[in-house]
Amino acid sequence: MSLRNLPAIAVLSDAVTVCEFQDIKIIRVIHDMAEAGISLHGGHLIWYKPAGEEDVIWLSEKAEFDTTKAIRGGIPVCWPWFGKAGTPSHGFARNSEWTLKQHRESEQGVIVALELEDNEVTREIWPHKFKNQLTFEIGPQLKVSLTSTNTDEQAWSFSGALHSYFQVADIKNITISEMGCSYLDSTQGGLPCQGGEQLMFDQEVDRVYTQPKDTVTITDNTLSRQIQVTNQGHNAAVIWNPWQELSISMGDMADNSFETMVCVESTIHGEGITLEPGESHTLSTQIAVKQ
Repeated sequence: MSLRNLPAIAVLSDAVTVCEFQDIKIIRVIHDMAEAGISLHGGHLIWYKPAGEEDVIWLSEKAEFDTTKAIRGGIPVCWPWFGKAGTPSHGFARNSEWTLKQHRESEQGVIVALELEDNEVTREIWPHKFKNQLTFEIGPQLKVSLTSTNTDEQAWSFSGALHSYFQVADIKNITISEMGCSYLDSTQGGLPCQGGEQLMFDQEVDRVYTQPKDTVTITDNTLSRQIQVTNQGHNAAVIWNPWQELSISMGDMADNSFETMVCVESTIHGEGITLEPGESHTLSTQIAVKQ
């Protein structure tokens, strides 16, 4: 059964229902302007489709819906660190259970807000007090905002990302632009490199672009559309495609699934951001489809 057609276990409004898959609750949005699904496990958007458009967000056909693991695809929340700066990789937010705090709707779309606060489990991993609010504005465009607040009595630092996976028709027939020319190449151990103004794909790409424009554009020549990814609160844009060899090694990706996905991530990289007690920071990504 498709995730989108699961029976509702609760009806929250005309446009918002709750369904469940393998013990994971999913907030399902069906609105005249767009459809979306948000897993409370990980605070993880798993699909988004504006009215009249193809799917925008990629989800692995072999994604594992397991409360101990992150879901492959969608928009995972990497927090309070990015990459392998700690254990687990990409932090604990994408493996944590978030709480639905608010939902409201209008003719323009639906807003869903989730919350994650420190608890005994998180403090064993990362000994700080915090409150995160994750807001999804679902309509003709999608905006995802992660607001992190320091509720501790001392300052702490964090990094992270909104690790967006995008659906494309053919990775070999897309270009990415406006990401800047300076990047760290993770396939070469973080080597600083200079590239061109457009990026095309014929091998694995894992790059941290350190001077991106606020809006990075994916041009999908096969589908004759552009996906504009506008980021705020970031200091880098990560672009990733695992290509075939790495896809084969990953149990939650099909061997050829790299052909239909690319990641463009709103990222806080490096030493990150320091928040004093009571301070907040918002990292966001806004996604718009242009024909």
